[in-house]
Amino acid sequence: MSKHQWTLSKKVIFHTQFFLRKFPALPYILKWLFISMIIGLLVGTASAGFLQSLEWATNFRENHLWLIALLPVVGFFIGLLYYYFGKDVEAGNNLLIDNIHDPKEIIPFKMAPFVYLGTIATHLFGGSAGREGTALQMAGAIADQLTKPFKLDKNERKILIIAAIAAGFGSVFGTPLAGAVFGLEVFLIGRIRYNAIFPAFASAILADWTTNLWNVKHTHYHIDIIPKLEFLPILCSILAGIAFGICAAAFSKMIHWASSLFKSKIKYPPLRPVIGGTIVALAVFAMGTTRYIGLGVPVILESFEKQLPFYDFALKMIFTIVTLSAGFKGGEVTPLFFIGATLGSALSLFIPLPFGLLAGMGFVAVFAGATNTPLACMLMGIELFGAESGAYIAIACIVSYLLSGHNSIYTKQKIGVAKNRRYENQQDKSISDFL
Repeated sequence: MSKHQWTLSKKVIFHTQFFLRKFPALPYILKWLFISMIIGLLVGTASAGFLQSLEWATNFRENHLWLIALLPVVGFFIGLLYYYFGKDVEAGNNLLIDNIHDPKEIIPFKMAPFVYLGTIATHLFGGSAGREGTALQMAGAIADQLTKPFKLDKNERKILIIAAIAAGFGSVFGTPLAGAVFGLEVFLIGRIRYNAIFPAFASAILADWTTNLWNVKHTHYHIDIIPKLEFLPILCSILAGIAFGICAAAFSKMIHWASSLFKSKIKYPPLRPVIGGTIVALAVFAMGTTRYIGLGVPVILESFEKQLPFYDFALKMIFTIVTLSAGFKGGEVTPLFFIGATLGSALSLFIPLPFGLLAGMGFVAVFAGATNTPLACMLMGIELFGAESGAYIAIACIVSYLLSGHNSIYTKQKIGVAKNRRYENQQDKSISDFL
């Protein structure tokens, strides 16, 4: 190396060091931007394929209703798949949350195809389930494979899984801001990991952008009438929030109780979805309607257009609890949207607020109470329904979150900051400790 080249190299090193001292966050930003781009592209593509498959499965089932009679048979094969080959990934979303708290072995990639096949089969043959659980598990399993190539340590791996959850949620619902905050908020009640804020938002936005590039369409909702923010509407929103919080707590308690019942009464796991599938299939044929199976998006849209009866939310709750507690795959969140929206629409019979607004409030507030993620749900409400409804959405979500107590559909959630004094000495305990 010549003297001139040596001098030039020293200058480059000096200026680089000076620049890094001035902008110490730059290496972190560049590293996580690159990782987030990979997560966004992979997870966004996976979500697009999953949503397209789900749409096909729903349409095919509705045109071939005899398939519902095969739900117990399909349930048996799903049970066999997980019992003999998928015990290490059966915990699903709780496995992701557990690895944020205490990272262990890398999440097996097989979680992604297993939950994908299980969820599509559940919907194709008439189970009542959602899509969030599948999107999160696919995202977590895909993203965690980056741990070794990038030589991530335990703390960085926690950030990676948070970013994956954010990407999965944001892309499957078309709500990247809510997805990012959900990833930051869901694993620890009352606290947020700010060291993951950039990867979470970058991954969620990039994943949603990728899903949109594949021309996947998300459902659009509209609230026609939003009253002026005054004392009476605020009071009514609080009353509605109380109802949503009670509903969220009831759903969480009932699904855990039903899961325990299936496990205690049926020792051989593959037989549990056979029994659950039989109950669901018989109920569908006895009632003569598919209104309460699948995602239920048409009914959710209906709740914004007219006042619905009270039994809609109750029946969806029962169908979903039986389906998921028996061992079928899918998420709880879209059914919670259905339950909240139809309950809100029905509450307009007693609460003097527009049924569309109450449906929107219930849509996100029951979800907020059942997952302990009020901030994510507020953002989701604003992204889906517009900023004009933001104050009412916020009131409903906060009240529901507080009234739902320390219950959750995710048993591995931990208490970071207790909701009330009664649980102040229970910090860092998981929801499973209260079941």
